[in-house]
Amino acid sequence: MSGVVVVGAQWGDEGKGKIVDVFSAKADMVVRYQGGANAGHTLVVNGEKTVLHLIPSGILHADTQCVIAAGVVIDVESLWEEIKKLKASGYLQNPKQLVISESATIILPYHKLLDAAREKSLSHEKIGTTGKGIGPAYEDRASRRALVLGDIFDPENLDKKLTLALSEKNALLEKVYGEKPFEKAELLKKLKAMAEELAPYRSKDVSVTVHKAIKSGKQVLFEGAQGTLLDILHGTYPYVTSSSTVAGSACIGTGVGPTSIDKVIGIFKAYTTRVGSGPFPTELKDEVGARIQKEGHEFGSTTGRARRCGWLDLVALKYAIRINGLTNLALMKLDVLTGFDRVGVCTAYKLDGELIQEFPSNAAELERIEPVIEYFPGWKEDISRINSLKDLPRNCTTYIDFIGNQVATPIDVISVGPGREQTLWVKPLFNK
Repeated sequence: MSGVVVVGAQWGDEGKGKIVDVFSAKADMVVRYQGGANAGHTLVVNGEKTVLHLIPSGILHADTQCVIAAGVVIDVESLWEEIKKLKASGYLQNPKQLVISESATIILPYHKLLDAAREKSLSHEKIGTTGKGIGPAYEDRASRRALVLGDIFDPENLDKKLTLALSEKNALLEKVYGEKPFEKAELLKKLKAMAEELAPYRSKDVSVTVHKAIKSGKQVLFEGAQGTLLDILHGTYPYVTSSSTVAGSACIGTGVGPTSIDKVIGIFKAYTTRVGSGPFPTELKDEVGARIQKEGHEFGSTTGRARRCGWLDLVALKYAIRINGLTNLALMKLDVLTGFDRVGVCTAYKLDGELIQEFPSNAAELERIEPVIEYFPGWKEDISRINSLKDLPRNCTTYIDFIGNQVATPIDVISVGPGREQTLWVKPLFNK
């Protein structure tokens, strides 16, 4: 076995992009298996920031092949813009470095308009969607009406499927939401141009490509988007994304069996953040939360929205460990907590006066949660330039050790800054 899954262990934005970029130096292949352009993975290399939404975070390594699997929903226009930006920066010079599944669902402009119109129609409890058309695209897939990437290379079939799609979508947009309808000719023209640009990257069966890589002993990294607590089935429903974000989705979205997976790495911050609406037990609505937000630059790379901030939630983290089967952990943004007099950790919940240790599956119950917070002395030393674990301040290591003991899962990677070099290794990911 040579497959490793990287999954977010909180509400997303944990720093998966950086970790996948760092891990990719030792990986032969990186596979994106779910989600869409609502993901925002920020990489900092030699001081230069690159934001990726659809292309796997291993793309900055020329010798690493990157794969977009069938479980991803693809905004073809956004994908091409991303490709152009990478090329302009000197990356993706070899088209064979990127492989895209023809079976992946594509997002069209009407998906995005429908997404935004629905959110706008919610007067009170908005979901917090990014408006990228993710939900409507997955709906089409489930109802067997989706257009897939392969369709844009087949003009006759594309025309038929688009006619059927627009008959429904235009009626919904006009009669329910009062929006303007879409013209088929305009969409066909745009998709034809995209087909010419994306043709070098198309693949009829990505699952075969990934299977052969694993079978031959290559190191394959599976990259997820969003976080565990946003999973459509196991997250804080309905305040979730539209795809399955847990580790098991790597097999489903790619088309490989679970026996291909050797390790599952959970990425979590030294604190907790959440974007959009929904319950958040440890949220700090005071100057401490505002300070974490500022120091951590907690603003979405996709939407620019401010992230809500709070102390690390170990109840939620243990839940993520259980449902993902996490074998290892990566602790991110530890440097952000530098300078605080004390650092809090949620070790349990109180629900209606009763102490509980398990994460509630009901969002309404989670709204009533009172977190049980344990505090630790903070540290003042700048840890962003430390390159050895032994040089971390004692209060810092005490905090790390407490987390590790509580969750009973090894923390093998510690990030002390956004750069590749600001990464401390307890144990290597790949022996290569």
